[in-house]
Amino acid sequence: VQLQAFGGGLVQPGGSLRLSCAASGISFSRYTMGWYRQAPGKQRELVATIAAGLSTNYADSVKGRFTISRDNAKNTVYLQMNTLKPEDTAVYYCNGRFWSEAYWGQGTEVTVSS
Repeated sequence: VQLQAFGGGLVQPGGSLRLSCAASGISFSRYTMGWYRQAPGKQRELVATIAAGLSTNYADSVKGRFTISRDNAKNTVYLQMNTLKPEDTAVYYCNGRFWSEAYWGQGTEVTVSS
């Protein structure tokens, strides 16, 4: 099983980034996919999830700015991040979950700074 996240980088406040996470070794369409983040000195926190049935869930801090989506044909989940703020700076991790099975990607770093 491999979850490979990419798309992070340095962006100015107010800018946008799109993260991608490509999964292999799992029945992707069955999995709830999610993005989590961990800022320096803080615990990892939920950003957004998208279920197999396409229902979504967002942290209050990103509602209206971030959009999670998935492409089951490409085994890929995306996180479109708009109107980025310095407090969005973190390492972003991809997660796949199905019943008791859960897998994590390696993380991609997002830095929001002028």
